[in-house]
Amino acid sequence: PGSCPAPCECSEAAKTVKCVSRDLTAVPPNLPSYVRNLFISGSRLGRLPPGAFPARRLPDLRALNLSGNHLRAVEAGALAALPALRQLDLSANPLVSLSPQAFGEEGSPLEELALRGALRDHGVLLSVAAMLQSGALRNLSRLDLADNGLLLLPSGLLAALLALRRLDLGGSSLVGLQNVSFQGPGQLQSLNLSEGSLGVLRNGSSAPLHRLPALRRLGLARNTWVCDCTVEDLVAWLKESDQGEGKESLSCAYPDKMLGKTLLKINGSDLNCSEPVDLPSQLQTSYVFLGIVLALIGAIFLLVLYLNRKGIKKWMHNIRDACRDHMEGYHYRYEINADPRLTNLSSNSDV
Repeated sequence: PGSCPAPCECSEAAKTVKCVSRDLTAVPPNLPSYVRNLFISGSRLGRLPPGAFPARRLPDLRALNLSGNHLRAVEAGALAALPALRQLDLSANPLVSLSPQAFGEEGSPLEELALRGALRDHGVLLSVAAMLQSGALRNLSRLDLADNGLLLLPSGLLAALLALRRLDLGGSSLVGLQNVSFQGPGQLQSLNLSEGSLGVLRNGSSAPLHRLPALRRLGLARNTWVCDCTVEDLVAWLKESDQGEGKESLSCAYPDKMLGKTLLKINGSDLNCSEPVDLPSQLQTSYVFLGIVLALIGAIFLLVLYLNRKGIKKWMHNIRDACRDHMEGYHYRYEINADPRLTNLSSNSDV
């Protein structure tokens, strides 16, 4: 139990085992039971099958680093035998499958989860969302989803993370926060949105940030900010709030006349905005106006019908009489054609 696997380096005093860049294809089975910090990175693990870690052999393992191992699948029960696990790093792995039951049926006391650059596949993102929503990681206080190029977050991704304090979404492709719900993590203290695509964070998009009373650090650096009328709300919020980390360095990248200007120094006159254009309100007004016009046309049509009711009645009677005469003519010709005697008579009369 106290031995050290051949391809690893062990320190019993530091309770640490490092198996870094050892070209491993599986987790070493004879890890020492004293280990608290385990590093297995830079190898070719490929997958973590059920029971990848020996049951009840690592009772004190708290920090597990599996980054950069070419991991593609973490199967159900792969991490179930780690009762003391608090930190897990799966960063820089091309994950395709991460089972929602990876920590077993009863979940895990995990507090920190790093998935930086590991969720490029949309399917595994949905698997992670299912795992987080199930409450299997209800004690999670830190979640790193940076460098995944996320266009949007699955609905309710954070709803069950009531203990979440730090969330890293840096390097994402989020263009707004409308689809990001912070309903669950009301105690969120740190949020990183830097190096993303929030350059067109439109008016009203910062509303979710107002529902985070405990927020102390907000990273917005290295976003390509478009300084037009849509950025007014963000500028006002930055001036009033002390949550924006490094907000003094946030500057405009477009249009050319605003290039390099700091967001905190922007005034309404710089943006040259008239009354804000509320497209939904405009559409609603257009529909109301169209309804009024149609109703007016209908009323005029009914009024014309009412004023000309006698003429219309006479016209209808004339049409009825004309149709009756026409039908009687057809009936008369039918009777002649049906009776041979009348046919001969008709032929003689024609002669």
